[in-house]
Order: sequence, then structure tokens, then C-alpha cells
Amino acid sequence: MIQLRSILTPADNSGAKALAVIGVPGRIGKVASLGDVILCVVRGADPAGVVTDHEKVNVLIVRTRKEVKRQDGTYVRFDDNAGVVIDKNGLPRGTRILGPIAREIKEVGYNKIASLSREVV
Repeated sequence: MIQLRSILTPADNSGAKALAVIGVPGRIGKVASLGDVILCVVRGADPAGVVTDHEKVNVLIVRTRKEVKRQDGTYVRFDDNAGVVIDKNGLPRGTRILGPIAREIKEVGYNKIASLSREVV
């Protein structure tokens, strides 16, 4: 359950150190979950990274601390809130995905991100 002003951990190597949520487009109640695309600001960036400090970026949520119920009745939750910086076409701006991601990401249609990750839970 990600809302305005939440801080996300970047799950890719785009160069961001933290991502602050500034918008949840198209959602009533301004709350986002796994597989949603949100608008964030980069807080701290690596000088050699793809993104710059204070840049507005679209981020796909790949991990949340709040549990999400699946169709088979099981729940999935992670240790942190994390996202992947994406471009307009839905492709990741980084070249690696760090840590596990939820299976819901592949089901939503982000197959490139799912294939780059080491583990799909």
C-alpha cells in the first residue's frame, strides 16, 4: 500500500538512492499496490547513473510491505517497498533488477522486468 510521500527503495541499477512518491495517477484514494505505475522524485542519485537528482520519473512497484492477496488464496509480502524506474514504453531504464519481484508484475504485462530479475515470487 503505497501512498503520497512514501519512500521507495530502487530495485534496479538506474542510479537512484531513494524514490519519493509524488503522484498516484488514475487511482481513487491515492493508494497504489503491486504492478501499479506511480510518479516519483529521485532523492539522491549516483553521478554515473541514468537518472539525476530531483528528476521526476515513472516507477513500477515491484515489492510492498503490505500483503497482497492472490487468486489462489495465498498472500505475498516483502521486507521493503521497492520500485523500478521505467520509461514511457514500460521498459526499465536500468540494466539489472535487484532482489525478488512479485509474480503480479509479469501478469500485468511487464515481461522484460520479470525476465531481468533473478527471482520471481
